[in-house]
Amino acid sequence: MSADLSRGLSRSCPHAGIEAPIADRIHLHLLSDSTGETLEMLAKAALAQFDDADVVRHFWPMVRSKQHLDRIVPELKANPGLVLFTLVNAEARERLEEVCAQNGLPAVPILDRVTEALEKALGQEAHGRPGKQHKMDQAYFERVEAIQFTIAHDDGVGWENWEEADIVLAGVSRSSKTPTSIYLANRGYKVANIPLVVESPPPEKLYQLKKPMVVGLTTAPERLVQIRRNRLLTLNEKTETAYVDNDRVKSEVAFARRMFADNGWPVIDVTRRSIEETAAAIIRLYGERKSRDGDLFEGVKAI
Repeated sequence: MSADLSRGLSRSCPHAGIEAPIADRIHLHLLSDSTGETLEMLAKAALAQFDDADVVRHFWPMVRSKQHLDRIVPELKANPGLVLFTLVNAEARERLEEVCAQNGLPAVPILDRVTEALEKALGQEAHGRPGKQHKMDQAYFERVEAIQFTIAHDDGVGWENWEEADIVLAGVSRSSKTPTSIYLANRGYKVANIPLVVESPPPEKLYQLKKPMVVGLTTAPERLVQIRRNRLLTLNEKTETAYVDNDRVKSEVAFARRMFADNGWPVIDVTRRSIEETAAAIIRLYGERKSRDGDLFEGVKAI
């Protein structure tokens, strides 16, 4: 356990300093005064650092009053474990810390240290408004628009409107274009994607785009064959077709790479990248492009 986490535990619960034995299974209680999305993501990121962790999660969103918290207390007592929380209501928070202290439950106010650091850096106090990041402002509606645009421009559909996109992804079949597009859309980017097929050249519009950044996605042919075979199996199709022929797939990948090089498009190899890692690389490229164009780039759109 890190020193920072230990300090957080000790501050919120007097019993947290007691070293607990390693357990085969733990209960993890996540209490939030909003949707709990932030808390859940942080918990997931932290748990990813542990191998084969047997964790039973108890998710409690929209906890905004002492009365609501009191209805959860019996569950905390019945399933003792680690409590992670983001509560700004002082009464509810005080009650939770009291229950944790009485029952020897370690509790971590997971955003406290970040908020305190920001208060010092900004020279002002945090407002303490629950769910402020989820407000339905202009950025929220821009993100919804980005998702709608991306869904409507998947797999080469609607190429006439590609100039309205922020990003256009190009790549051979099964090179993660669609899932990457959807992930980027959830970050606020309007994304279109086009499959590259040797026998069917893409629309001429692809080579004439001014506003969108075109990114080529490539992958190792061996890995691509494996992915395509798995896809055919899920569809109960024959696995011995040109679609999974090694030489054919190699020529497809080479064809796509030549196109990327001829047009000077940035290329990302997705062979060993997760969707999140691929999207992060694309966002970085997009930011660099915006900076070269003299535009202010904040790294994340419409969140």
